[in-house]
Amino acid sequence: MFFTYVLYSRKFDKIYIGQTNNLRLRLEEHNSGMSKSTKRDTPWEIIYFEKYETRSEAMKREKQLKSHTGRDFIRKEVLKKNI
Repeated sequence: MFFTYVLYSRKFDKIYIGQTNNLRLRLEEHNSGMSKSTKRDTPWEIIYFEKYETRSEAMKREKQLKSHTGRDFIRKEVLKKNI
């Protein structure tokens, strides 16, 4: 099982989009500073995720969410429900 996920930093109002096969461990890595791209903006929380059977499916969705349309969806639909 693979996941495409969206993290949110309330402190910095930042969004991060990624994919993994271990959602809990990946969040721990982001919050402990092990990920270079997110270590400055901790703490992070998972605000959205989707499950996929293959890594390629998760990566395809990650790419979609990172597009302008995908980020609009996150800001307008996902964040609105979580804040």
